[in-house]
Amino acid sequence: MTTGTKRDRVGWKGYLPAIITPFDDALELDLTALGEHLEWLVGEGMHGLVVAGTTGEWTSLSADERKRLFTAVGSQIAGRVPIIAGCTTFTANTTIDLAHHAAESGFDGILVTPPPYIRPGADEIVDFYQAVSDGSPLPICVYNWPPGTGIDMPLNVLRRLAEIENVVAIKQSTGNLAAFVETVFALSEQVRVFGYSMDEHGLMMLQARDGDGTMGAGGVLGRDHPDFYNRLWAGDIEGARACGARDRVLMREWYTTDLVGRFGSGPAILKAAFAARGVPAGRVRPPLRDVDAAGRASIADTLRTLGKI
Repeated sequence: MTTGTKRDRVGWKGYLPAIITPFDDALELDLTALGEHLEWLVGEGMHGLVVAGTTGEWTSLSADERKRLFTAVGSQIAGRVPIIAGCTTFTANTTIDLAHHAAESGFDGILVTPPPYIRPGADEIVDFYQAVSDGSPLPICVYNWPPGTGIDMPLNVLRRLAEIENVVAIKQSTGNLAAFVETVFALSEQVRVFGYSMDEHGLMMLQARDGDGTMGAGGVLGRDHPDFYNRLWAGDIEGARACGARDRVLMREWYTTDLVGRFGSGPAILKAAFAARGVPAGRVRPPLRDVDAAGRASIADTLRTLGKI
């Protein structure tokens, strides 16, 4: 990769799970469970953590709760692995407010989608990220997440966002493989690009472009996820392929091809899976529902087949 570009301002690379947010039986933040959960993830070798993203149920968190979450994670993890704060909101000012708290808590960057629901146009998206960049003390990872925002940002928009001073990375989560490939070849020398699949397509792209990594969901398989990258970097392609194949089992058995959960929401499935593994994860908040008994049994069967329980 070319040196001296914005991508070099951060060292984010490998597998960085978007972590769950534990809630107790009263549906309050469970910071004790969170602490145990964080230690398990770090002990399994994750290359970084993304906090309060889609998997972290940010939509059910108040601003004060998100700040409490950032404070707790930062006090425990800052300086150990990179930590990125999910700061998606409906306005630039509220995103900037969260970004300042994340910086004070020791975070290394923020992850931000375009404002969901309102469907801003291309110029409005650029204006939004420019405002966030002007006010954020932390570098920004742009998050293209069509299922959650209703917007699949095309390359011409991503090019404009990559020019914004504080934007150092893009999490490209489009379901369009051609668009992902296009993003990598057009922008990966300027900003870091995340979203590589842990399969043959991903392996080929990672090798061809010395790709950055995956901001995946949850990290429920533990060391298998970061070892996909560790083995790849060590030249053990077969070992990486084996780790990726295990991840593909989860995607095939727990989610549809549209990434809709087969047994409930994504956070609910992951929390049920962590519970089956004996890792504290807590409940989901309404309107989401916890996975029912039949779903928990299917999830446990998958983990048992993979030797995880």
